[in-house]
Amino acid sequence: MGLEKLKGQVWKVGEDIDTDVIIAARYLNRSEGEYLAAHCLEVLIPDITAKIHSGDILIAGRNFGCGSSREHAPLALKYAGFSCIIAESFARIFYRNAINIGLPVVVAPDATRKIKEGAIIEVEPGTGLIKDMTNQETYQGEAFPAFILEILNSGGAIPYVREKVTKHV
Repeated sequence: MGLEKLKGQVWKVGEDIDTDVIIAARYLNRSEGEYLAAHCLEVLIPDITAKIHSGDILIAGRNFGCGSSREHAPLALKYAGFSCIIAESFARIFYRNAINIGLPVVVAPDATRKIKEGAIIEVEPGTGLIKDMTNQETYQGEAFPAFILEILNSGGAIPYVREKVTKHV
């Protein structure tokens, strides 16, 4: 899995989107990605899986992923088809859970305020560069440190550890 550039259509949500809005507690009795995706953000974007294309990008305001520490939330977003989440800020545990499952999460306050829903954007996780292909504007988000890029390029923390262990066995 390479993360040189991610490209997709933008979907936008607001501030303080908590994990119960991302995936409601009543769906947490199962952990299959496809099942979670079918209910992802359903109160904000009904029938999301029928509307988005694989690779689309979600943009949010401040404090995205606040609330409980449920690992199901980033998993639901990933299986719904989002290749990346951009926000003004993330709840710390959500940020960590997203990285652990291989879902890039980019902090980029200017981009969240200026990029419009429906725009096509390109994100370079290694540099944090975000390009709005619709109006040719560019924004600088926070770049990932090398070790987080390694985890993301491996597909998440578990595949990353497996690669490291295999190399030393």
